[in-house]
Amino acid sequence: MTNKKNGNIDSAINPKLDGDAHVAWAQAWSSISPETSLLAWVDWASHLANSPGKQAELLAFAASLSEQWMAVLKKNRANPNRGATAPDRSPVNDRRFNDPAWDQWPYDLFRSSFVNQTKWWEQATQGVWGVDPKHQRLLAFGAKQWLEMLSPANAAVFNPVVLKRTIAEQGANLARGTSNFLDDLRRQLSGQPPAGTENFVVGRDVAVTEGKVVLRNRLIELIQYTPTTEKVHPEPIMIIPAWIMKYYVLDLSPHNSLIRYLVAQGHTVFCISWRNPDAEDRDLGMDEYLEFGLHAALDAVTSVVPGHGVHAAGYCLGGTLLAIGASAMARDGDTRLVSVSLLAAQTDFSEPGELSLFINESQVALLEASMAQTGYLTSDQMSGAFQLLRSYDLIWSRMIDEYLLGDRRPMTDLMAWNADGTRLPAKMHSQYLRRLYLNNDLSAGRYPVTGRPVSVGDIAVPVFCVGTASDHIAPWRSVYKLHLLSSAELTFVLTTGGHNGGIVSEPGRGKRQYQIHTRAAGDGYMAPDEWQATMQTHPDSWWPAWSAWLRERSGDVVAPPLIGAESSGYPTVCDAPGEYVRN
Repeated sequence: MTNKKNGNIDSAINPKLDGDAHVAWAQAWSSISPETSLLAWVDWASHLANSPGKQAELLAFAASLSEQWMAVLKKNRANPNRGATAPDRSPVNDRRFNDPAWDQWPYDLFRSSFVNQTKWWEQATQGVWGVDPKHQRLLAFGAKQWLEMLSPANAAVFNPVVLKRTIAEQGANLARGTSNFLDDLRRQLSGQPPAGTENFVVGRDVAVTEGKVVLRNRLIELIQYTPTTEKVHPEPIMIIPAWIMKYYVLDLSPHNSLIRYLVAQGHTVFCISWRNPDAEDRDLGMDEYLEFGLHAALDAVTSVVPGHGVHAAGYCLGGTLLAIGASAMARDGDTRLVSVSLLAAQTDFSEPGELSLFINESQVALLEASMAQTGYLTSDQMSGAFQLLRSYDLIWSRMIDEYLLGDRRPMTDLMAWNADGTRLPAKMHSQYLRRLYLNNDLSAGRYPVTGRPVSVGDIAVPVFCVGTASDHIAPWRSVYKLHLLSSAELTFVLTTGGHNGGIVSEPGRGKRQYQIHTRAAGDGYMAPDEWQATMQTHPDSWWPAWSAWLRERSGDVVAPPLIGAESSGYPTVCDAPGEYVRN
């Protein structure tokens, strides 16, 4: 179609043409932007081509690594039955090569080749003049993924542990592995959960803490949990979990349920259970998550427990939402919150860690094109990125155990929860990525709520903030940046574990420890590395420290409030865990 006046193509057609092309491009690349990787490679290659000194350095380094490999080869030629005298197991703590069988010929050569390639690419992707730091990190990450895939440990013929098992079992392990692979493939194609998840049924094995749903709207169910003590602290706890996954990561099995623990400590606990959105919810944005999520739940909690302030706690994205909502409440003079607890939640996204490798303009645009067709982001798309951050633990080592050694890894409640994915509405996810990750609007005081920007610095109530030491999603130094945004009383905890395991850290669990310090309101700033080096380390779980912190900021114990009372305006809808969590 042409415009009769000037003969140009009608501009109304262009958006549709571009949209269709972008959707096809997103499908072809599984919503992973190839342009991002291409730009990083061109940036690195072109600057390396103009750096003869760096080229010479890499050539010399390759020569030295080659000499090391030849030395191993010569030793083995002289005595092929002898293992390497000083096996090189770098990269440090590489569990792939812990078995002594890797010290024997020819497997020490395979290991040495892999280690040398890893060392060379680490050197090659660092310190190249003029390369954008983000491109450098992306290229290093990409090289690592390729090397992980090409590791000799991943191939039966190069892995002595697998070969030993195969000989001992006369190939029975490979038969079991093939059966495991076919079962996983069948489950994936049919949309079924992974093997073993049937042992962790919601409402039967996990999410079994007793309670009632007292509110249901288009976005949430609000659960009020049944008290287990004769008296409770008057201020209730309202938990806002992330809607990226199901809420019951905080209510797993009875022995490691944070919610059950809080109830047993004499707290009245409410928790949001988010509805799993579908295509009809494509236009739900962050404003709706505030309105129908945080504010609707807070209205219900203060009606069921009138006359008392609320301890609000948010985990992951739920914590970021809480920080936004609490900032708006402080701006508007709403004093219903008596404290704010942020668990592995970021408020400053300037340094979000390795996850930032998947978040740039090109990547977000491709995700938006994909979501424009479906109306949401699937859980598979999101979990794929998270798996790449820990590809050896979550992909390759599992493949070796289950497909080559033939040993099914035992399913745990946390693994079963992780497989119970959720979708994300297109509008919300786009806003989240653009406003927070790309633009960092919240920390800069540009994030709008009801048309006006909010500032985290307006939050004046005490804050309890938890970072986890090996978090790949919300790195603890990024979480720690709250110290720069808020001058309120701030208690910071650094605990061992990752994004999920560090939070699900019940008392009595081995090898857990934490550091804690309270910065008084208005006190000066301490850099994160100095903080970590200075603060005393405590054994076991941080849960008791949080419960004590909440008690210190609560009133004298009283009789528990009624559950689902008609008089409160929030009668019982159904028993916990509700219906939304099962969708």
